[in-house]
Amino acid sequence: MAGLTGLAAGAAEAATMPGDNIPAGTRVMTPFEIYVLYRDKNWQWADGSGQMVSADRRFTARVDGENGKSWAEGRWMITKTGRMCFKADWHTEKGKFPAKTCFSHRIGDGAVYQKREPNGVWYVFRHADGRVEDEARKLISISLASEKKNGELTAAEAALQSPKQ
Repeated sequence: MAGLTGLAAGAAEAATMPGDNIPAGTRVMTPFEIYVLYRDKNWQWADGSGQMVSADRRFTARVDGENGKSWAEGRWMITKTGRMCFKADWHTEKGKFPAKTCFSHRIGDGAVYQKREPNGVWYVFRHADGRVEDEARKLISISLASEKKNGELTAAEAALQSPKQ
């Protein structure tokens, strides 16, 4: 909820495709390609982070945003149509709320494109040459992220992550 809102704001700053056009010269990513991209990663957001554990496809998240602190527990799943979804119960001061958030993925010439469903726009999630501003750079190995006391890495540490994860 709150964390995914911050995520959408950060993604909007990335290079976007006009309208809802599918990026030219791309194909839907396979479930395996998507799995390798997200497995055992901590996705750093502006107001928190979400963790995709490969065992049982467990998803957890913690955010501290405009609407206060919240946390989530659930699962992350991948479809044959190139989507990765979080299906989780979000816990806030006001109670527990189920939510499902999905992202479509395409790949072409080494670049990965992502779009939040249903109304997002396609943007470059990871450039073929692995640029510093890529959203994919915010996918940090859980083992590396867990070494940090507060779960956040410095920019230099995050840059050590492979651009082709």
